[in-house]
Amino acid sequence: MTTLSGLRPVSFLLLMFLVALNLRPALSSLAPVLTRVQQDMDLSPAAIGGLTTLPVLCLGLFAPLAPRLSNRLGIERTLSLALMLLSVALMIRGYQNSIALYLGTLLAGAAIGIGGTLLPVLVKREIPGSADLLTGVYTMALCLGGALGAGLSVPLANCLGNWSWGIASWALIAVLALFAWRGLIPHPWPERAPTTPRPKIPGLLRNPLAWQVTALMGAQSSLAYTVFGWLPALLQQRGIPESEAGLMLGGSVLTQIISALTAPWLARLGRDQRPALIALLALTGIGMVMALLGPDDLRWPAMILLGLGQGGSFSLALTLLVLRSANPVIAGQLSGMAQGFGYCFAALGPFSVGLLLDWQVSVEGITLLLLGIVLCSIGFGVLAGRQLVLEFDAECSTVVTRAAGR
Repeated sequence: MTTLSGLRPVSFLLLMFLVALNLRPALSSLAPVLTRVQQDMDLSPAAIGGLTTLPVLCLGLFAPLAPRLSNRLGIERTLSLALMLLSVALMIRGYQNSIALYLGTLLAGAAIGIGGTLLPVLVKREIPGSADLLTGVYTMALCLGGALGAGLSVPLANCLGNWSWGIASWALIAVLALFAWRGLIPHPWPERAPTTPRPKIPGLLRNPLAWQVTALMGAQSSLAYTVFGWLPALLQQRGIPESEAGLMLGGSVLTQIISALTAPWLARLGRDQRPALIALLALTGIGMVMALLGPDDLRWPAMILLGLGQGGSFSLALTLLVLRSANPVIAGQLSGMAQGFGYCFAALGPFSVGLLLDWQVSVEGITLLLLGIVLCSIGFGVLAGRQLVLEFDAECSTVVTRAAGR
């Protein structure tokens, strides 16, 4: 058996794993060395907050560009373009210059926004009918990439002599993935046969349930990218060494694999997804409080709870995009709406933490902000987790909400 690309499914999965491995280190590798960056660049906490916000904002802004590029260039070429852009962006960040740092971070966010949108589509095209396996492998690659970026950031900076070379070194894996992808996967141009335009979904932007799912995606992503961007720096304010703070973030991200794979299964045990969402988001809040305010001997248990909560809530938020949609057309556009608007909302989390630090707000005050976001996430989860489905009305003139199973 071979895929459409001519590779065996196992070979394609390994190649996809290598590509997906690159979609998180650019985000997680900077956080453990933020203190060094701030000191060397003489940046304010608010400016550092902008640096942690920029890639998250780009995830939302550039994701809608991916389908347009793939229509013109083909999915394979567009993904190669994203890997090339990511490689260049990471190398630009190797220059110890504030303009290069911000430019490289912006380009890296754009590349990840495009690649992260297209890779699941390509995977489903190549190996249809294996959604569970593919989602599991994809999730594992994302979590492993994030964990490696966080855990190895400080050791690489120490080994190579400075933080800029440390974060730029991740370009090597991106270049390796680019050559492997370009060399092993055919890159056909898309067919130019006339096609009907993609149907627009009338009423989706006016539907409360669609916005509830979008708000859940944005709120839990805000927590996730705040952890990616700021957790090591906040832990260092508690007196935790730089290298240990990076390892703690890496361990937490690695733990996400467990709940990311099991959360969709747990969600099926109840009548709807509300109990699972509440439990997972509560774990996230408990882990954050223990990590930022708890005693030192609870540091690593806090990281485990935080990882279990965040991995599961992210996985369930993605699952809801399918469960709340009656057909693939609605699912596709709900996904675009939830991830596009959601990631733009999520960028407010890391930016707010930067502002609070600039205003010299204590770690306790920042923890209150994060708990507020957790409570908002739970509220949106209670609404989005109900057994409701988006579908067309009888005249296909708008999207309506109905109870699932009716």
